[in-house]
Amino acid sequence: MLRALMYILPLALTIYAFIDCLNTPEDEAKHLPKVAWIFIILLFWVVGPIVWFAAGKMRHAPAGGRTPSERHRNHRTEWVAPDDNPEFLKSLRAENEKDEALLKDWEADLRRREEELKKREQDGDDDPKKS
Repeated sequence: MLRALMYILPLALTIYAFIDCLNTPEDEAKHLPKVAWIFIILLFWVVGPIVWFAAGKMRHAPAGGRTPSERHRNHRTEWVAPDDNPEFLKSLRAENEKDEALLKDWEADLRRREEELKKREQDGDDDPKKS
């Protein structure tokens, strides 16, 4: 059991360090480019992950007190949610106005037809359907 642990533990550490390195933004990798760190982690599978965790990644918050997620959020070029996109909201308003105009037309048509029906009933019961 201990022999298996001697191989599984460094392998798990290597896999974790590799995934951590891949997910780290390029500007947070210290001393070497990220690609170099990946090679170090994979080639030196016992020492590489330890060196990565000790010296390869910034462990403090970036300057300005901003977290990496905030930095990526502010550099976003595309809209993520439709309710964040002003053009989409504008199109919804235009569609809503168009639907309201159509609804008013339908209501006016319905009132006109109801008035015609009432007029027919008042003029006399000459309705051909009743005969």
